[in-house]
Amino acid sequence: MSETGQGAPAQSATADREVVISRVIDAPRELVFEAFTEVRHLSQWWGPEGFTTTTRSFEFRVGGVWEFVMHGPDGTDYQEWISWTEIVPPEEITMLHGEYRGDPNAFESVLAFAADGAATRVEMRTVFPTKELRDEAVEKYHAIEGGRQTLGNLAAYVTEIVGKGAEG
Repeated sequence: MSETGQGAPAQSATADREVVISRVIDAPRELVFEAFTEVRHLSQWWGPEGFTTTTRSFEFRVGGVWEFVMHGPDGTDYQEWISWTEIVPPEEITMLHGEYRGDPNAFESVLAFAADGAATRVEMRTVFPTKELRDEAVEKYHAIEGGRQTLGNLAAYVTEIVGKGAEG
């Protein structure tokens, strides 16, 4: 096991630039994964509480892009751009997320979907280009709470689908 100079276990090289959020969702992994892959689903739950999403373009494939606007509860619009960089159904999605194509402050997120009995554990690991950008996202944009709310919205959405007995 590798250790740091102080004798503590080594941290990941990106630990000071990361935000990691996870949640167990009471729905099958395939359905939770699908909720990330189809715009008809994403538009229903994406974003923190009080936000809505308007999609401009969406193509879920490696190299594909999702361009959208998040509308904040205070009326502020946030231009968003996501490019899918790796897709391993129904286990993992890796994406680059910024305000626009080529955004130097874009960050990478890896979404992992693990079966947990009949439920699904979703882990969202986001790595920012710098510690300062991570700190700004956490302090100014409330990234941790927003991420928790987003996964909460996802959980409510997919458990409602399961409750209705609808197919995805």
